[in-house]
Amino acid sequence: MGKVLVTGSTGFVGKRLVYQLLDQNHEVYALTRFKGLDLAFPTGSNIYTLHGDLRDIDHVEPFPKEIEAAYYLLHSMGGLVANLKEEEESLASNFITLIEKTNCKQIIFLSGIIEDEETLSPHLHSRLSVEKILKNSSIPCTILRSSIIIGAGSASFEIIRDLVEILPLMIAPKWVKNFCQPISISDVLFYLCAVLLNANCYHHTYDIGGPQAITFKEVLMRYAKFRKLKRYIIDVPVLTPRLSSYWLVLISSVRFSICKYLVESMRQNTRKIDRAIDSELPHQCLTYEEALEMAFLKIHQNEVVSTWMDSWELEKVNADIHDIIEVPKEGCLKDQRKIKITLPIDEVKDRIWSIGGSKGWYSMNWAWSLRGLIDKIMGGTGMNRGRRHPYELSAGDSIDFWRVLLANETRTHLILFAEMKLPGEAWLEFEINESKMELIQTATFRPKGVFGRFYWYCLIPFHLIIFHNMAKSLAQKKIKPSDF
Repeated sequence: MGKVLVTGSTGFVGKRLVYQLLDQNHEVYALTRFKGLDLAFPTGSNIYTLHGDLRDIDHVEPFPKEIEAAYYLLHSMGGLVANLKEEEESLASNFITLIEKTNCKQIIFLSGIIEDEETLSPHLHSRLSVEKILKNSSIPCTILRSSIIIGAGSASFEIIRDLVEILPLMIAPKWVKNFCQPISISDVLFYLCAVLLNANCYHHTYDIGGPQAITFKEVLMRYAKFRKLKRYIIDVPVLTPRLSSYWLVLISSVRFSICKYLVESMRQNTRKIDRAIDSELPHQCLTYEEALEMAFLKIHQNEVVSTWMDSWELEKVNADIHDIIEVPKEGCLKDQRKIKITLPIDEVKDRIWSIGGSKGWYSMNWAWSLRGLIDKIMGGTGMNRGRRHPYELSAGDSIDFWRVLLANETRTHLILFAEMKLPGEAWLEFEINESKMELIQTATFRPKGVFGRFYWYCLIPFHLIIFHNMAKSLAQKKIKPSDF
């Protein structure tokens, strides 16, 4: 089988694609931005990790010469970018510079459906610019254009889910009457793999989508019907994209930048107009309802492989995770609690490994939620991001506004790194000393400047209550289901 490079390998689509390619016995080279982190890819002899950020081409590990095909799955939607088009073009150009030094026979790019080039949103305009750069390279390119992708953990699915589940009445902008063509993540993966090293697909651009084009309003109402919920939508002309984004981010777990780009893209129809893919690669795609059913099946079975949350919030270029995976000792402020364990030790371990998400933080959950709301307002991730799995953790996972750096279940050692907006850097660490039957819980803060220290000292009264109660609840308190 082929030697395949996957960029964006830790994203919602990229991580699932890595799994799919490995199942098909390809040799996969996964490009990631960070060193020193087990990214929870499947273990085996066919997976290799390359490190580097394409924003800084000089520090990207060289692509292996023998690469036969490369997937380009990068985008800059994770943060608000002043010049989105220029940023995307720079990433694509750097990628071409590196991939043209290999024996690559094909580039595969997942883009967005474009019906009218004259009225494109900034996001779709940047996607079109990337298409042109990839097409102009010396390597044959295959472009797949999709509308919104439905799957457990996709940004589109999570926004739809949050809106309909939370709001019985929705005030929506008038462009909810525009059309899209939802497609299941399983069908996206089928097409991504089916075009791989398929010479008939070289130099072609294909639209992919589910069986039916529907309005965004129908997307919401059909979700409500699927979930047996009674919902009402009133569309008004006064909601601008920015106002819609601000309103949406307060309801949804998805970060503001992604909400903004998706809302802007909703102003255009994204229907599958070109049907050439149907004759080239005949395939029966799932209906919208079938895609929803599959998404909920994965959620209920705790088999969500990847989510929109998997991309890190860190803004470092070429960051070496070793710089933060070991909690610093110098120049830091700490709150450490050593609590005698009186519960069965396995129960304490389970509590630590289930912390956050629906289980909460075992102390003053309302205060954590308030901090999350403040973080959202400040443009951060907020608390309602949740977690990928209710009781399993891997390095790289997100838990609310924390990122898992270390998850050593054998030693019961968990290190979390804060991704909330802070005047400094913060870590939360849990360890169990079995010989002493003791839980060691440590909150560490490395302040940035005078304001960072002021921030920490102002919160000391709250920390005294929150961290003390959290440690005691983890190690000693018998908890009833009604406590969550």
